[in-house]
Amino acid sequence: MSFFRSLVIRFYAAVLILIGLAIIVFALNLLPLKNINEALLYIQSNPHARIITGLSGLLLIVISSFLAQLILGTFQREKTIAFATSSGEVTIALSAVEDLIRRLTGIIPEIKELRPDVRATRKDTILVDLRVVLKSEANIPDLTARLQEITRAKIQEVLGLEGQIIIKIHVAKIITTEEKERKRRDSEKDEPTIPYGGYIRT
Repeated sequence: MSFFRSLVIRFYAAVLILIGLAIIVFALNLLPLKNINEALLYIQSNPHARIITGLSGLLLIVISSFLAQLILGTFQREKTIAFATSSGEVTIALSAVEDLIRRLTGIIPEIKELRPDVRATRKDTILVDLRVVLKSEANIPDLTARLQEITRAKIQEVLGLEGQIIIKIHVAKIITTEEKERKRRDSEKDEPTIPYGGYIRT
């Protein structure tokens, strides 16, 4: 089935390329209008040419419809995780899985911010990309390995999935102690002062 889909996509791409080339030829006036009229008259006058042209148009419509359903179906599958139970099929939105992972920020104190991006493939594989902002200078290999294990265990525990879970981590920023102190001083400077705040009414 995948070979058939690949063949359909290649055929559709080839047709679009031919249409694009025809438009370019027409725009640059590389083909005289007389030859175009002769070709159209030949198609209209020859029954076999009309049949071939009609079948080609019908085939293009069928392939376009199939390709649209294929793209929309793939896009829909990538937004959810589906599995079957004894009572029927269950689908889980990937955004719900991302919210579940986002709650892990409070478990590891070294993490200040956690932004997950979850995708699902056709082979029952979940791809998790984590963008992490660290609070302090920690041992990054140990910290990321711990985060990967906690994330994988949480997904398997809550969703009960047996497929492969691939977790990639990107450390976007490490907030040092000096940076924390600078932000604290800046926030104190930005705080509004209350007029006559030092005076006590007697």
